[in-house]
Amino acid sequence: MTLETKKSVFVELGKFLSQFSEEGSVKKSNVLNNEIFFDKFEELIHLSQSHNGWYTPEQVYFAIASWAEALTEENLTKWISEYTFDNASAEKTVALILAGNIPLVGFHDFLAVLISGNKALIKTSSNDQHLLPFLAKYLIAADESLKDKITFVEGKLENFDTVIATGSNNTARYFEYYFKDKPSIIRKNRNSVAVLSGKESKEDLEALGEDIFRYFGLGCRNVSKLFVPKGYSFDAFFEAMFKYQDVIHYEKYANNYDYNKAVFLMSNFKLLDNGFLTIKEDPSYASPISSVFYEFYENIDDLQTRLEADSEQIQCIVSNDLIKNSISFGQTQNPRLWDYADNVDTITFLLTTN
Repeated sequence: MTLETKKSVFVELGKFLSQFSEEGSVKKSNVLNNEIFFDKFEELIHLSQSHNGWYTPEQVYFAIASWAEALTEENLTKWISEYTFDNASAEKTVALILAGNIPLVGFHDFLAVLISGNKALIKTSSNDQHLLPFLAKYLIAADESLKDKITFVEGKLENFDTVIATGSNNTARYFEYYFKDKPSIIRKNRNSVAVLSGKESKEDLEALGEDIFRYFGLGCRNVSKLFVPKGYSFDAFFEAMFKYQDVIHYEKYANNYDYNKAVFLMSNFKLLDNGFLTIKEDPSYASPISSVFYEFYENIDDLQTRLEADSEQIQCIVSNDLIKNSISFGQTQNPRLWDYADNVDTITFLLTTN
């Protein structure tokens, strides 16, 4: 397959995904293979919560819409134009060990492997075993030559050249040992933070709520830690969070809220609580589901230095330009194709690794 052919197949996939919406999916006549896949995909979306209780239709539709927006001719062209594919190393089989914390979390690695001209040997998470294999079937139907490029395995991974594995800090140590003789990208736990000045508008803080609550806070791009100026009042923050109060109606989230709040209270920790979210002063970056940690800062330059020193624990930073290379409120779950996890350029890795 030429690069243009590969790009065009993913553009077709983007058109297919663009039909699906929580407000009501619309079947379009000009989408490739719709007669085979449209109804089945709509059914799979609504079955997803039975496969994984966190995969509510709302969250799955959001993930699908995000990928529909990313997989356009314009975005794919801009992304791949930064690379020279002619000098790529020989075709490799790349083992992908995927996480399952949010829907289609491993799709970017899958896309990068195929667009760079390699084969994908995929081990899905037990928490997300259905969405990516379905989309792989769509791609193969769009171009049968992809059939030999995509393999899903349930057991032991064998006969591969390179590894991209995502897991916890504990599993990462296992991956690093097990794959020590293979070129690899090993991803560990990361969290995202927001830096507030106290001058944020209600709209800013409501957008921050999207960064906190999307996917119930399960993603590495979810904000789990706030840095606020000394003396900061959380009144405006809690007022803005009220928009997301319905999250407590999801049983799994509510169970986590009740449990984590009880643990904090039994430990005599001082909490601020609004009935569906607790916030706690804590130096850690990783807060449990339904809770956000916070720290006070006195000097923004000192905080910048701290965040740079802790960069390996941080996926992204949200602020109104208070911190260099931070992103806008409400945008953490809308990464672009060229926004790489852990700032590791997957395409360059795949093109240059022998």
